Amino acid sequence: MPADLAVIGLGHHGLPLAQAATAAGIATVGFDTDPRPVAELAAGRPPVDGSLTASEIRRMLSGGFRATTSPVELGRVRTAVLCAPTPLGPDGALDLTAVGDAARALAARLRPHTTVLLESPVPPGTTEGLLRELLEDGSGLRAGRDFHLAYSPGRLDPGNRLPGPAGTPKVIGGLTPACTESAAAFYGRFTDKVVRARGPREAETVKLLETNFRHVNIALVNEMAVLCHELGVDLWDVIRCAETKPFGFQAFRPGPGVGGHGSPVERLGTHRPLRLVELAGQVNQRMPRYVVQRAAALLNEHGKSARGARILLLGITYKPDLADREGSPAEEIAGRLMDLGAAVSFHDPHVPDWRVRDLPVPRADSLYEAAAHADLTLLLQHHRVYDLQGLAVKAQLLLDTRGATPAGTAHRL
Repeated sequence: MPADLAVIGLGHHGLPLAQAATAAGIATVGFDTDPRPVAELAAGRPPVDGSLTASEIRRMLSGGFRATTSPVELGRVRTAVLCAPTPLGPDGALDLTAVGDAARALAARLRPHTTVLLESPVPPGTTEGLLRELLEDGSGLRAGRDFHLAYSPGRLDPGNRLPGPAGTPKVIGGLTPACTESAAAFYGRFTDKVVRARGPREAETVKLLETNFRHVNIALVNEMAVLCHELGVDLWDVIRCAETKPFGFQAFRPGPGVGGHGSPVERLGTHRPLRLVELAGQVNQRMPRYVVQRAAALLNEHGKSARGARILLLGITYKPDLADREGSPAEEIAGRLMDLGAAVSFHDPHVPDWRVRDLPVPRADSLYEAAAHADLTLLLQHHRVYDLQGLAVKAQLLLDTRGATPAGTAHRL
């Protein structure tokens, strides 16, 4: 049965989009060149990052969703959405290799009147530049005349079921007004509100601003965490009070580093670097080292050395209640502790096994027993299953990098 929509790229972004479309009754096919996720989805198994559950995958399949590695399917749809990954390259700029590969696969089978949408994070100008060129050269069709082309920044919050796709406005910037309206008609089928940008470049820059806004503000509060520790000030109480201000302030909280798939974009091709974002990146990248320094100092204050110390890491994923470890600072923290000679173990209800530097890290089965045995318990991620008040009683020393423990029950970052 021909599909109405093709989602190209079944990663952390494409799969939730396919889920939302399928739930709205849109006949959807998911295309990926990697056979592994396709086979897992076809068998009804959820992705390893935990972004969707097995029951959600089963509902997608029962709703008609199909996953495939056959590019032939791309020539049978009215709408195609590119959700290819764009990781940071060595120069700090986004790597568009996967976007180019996805565009070429689609272009070879692109039909007139198809609406093509890009949701991957890209530098401003990519949609009307690289993507348009690849699609036109590969298909012989002209964007804005023979097919519609638009950009819409992805706005996912993994693990957060609210507001969900329907309650999250979609920003759209089309190559032409007709392209924008075609994209709006598509997204309007499962989104309550569509926001029309002036064009693709403006829509692309929305994603840039949103991602960098998060990283810059996390860097600010991480700097405040270091300062407040030096001053003997309770930062968490400062934040609690500051967030009562009804205007001009949004609360961010410090942590052991910044993880996730939305990397800060410091450089846009040959354009000048975003200096504030570069500085924010340096601050956030310093946090794992700072956490290790705090851990070593805390052990020393209690007459223990990091060398030979038993250190238990709690929560090694980048976000609470998810299995996704993308960009998690836990790996760097574990490695630095190992360099100091510590014996590192971990507990995470979402991660059955873990390797750091190709070495297996012992997993604690009994949480309270492990915390009581460890010289230092280091909370890196606050999963809901953790009874932190109980852990604070059991642990010999507890360093909380998330400010999740009740005041006065643990040492906080």
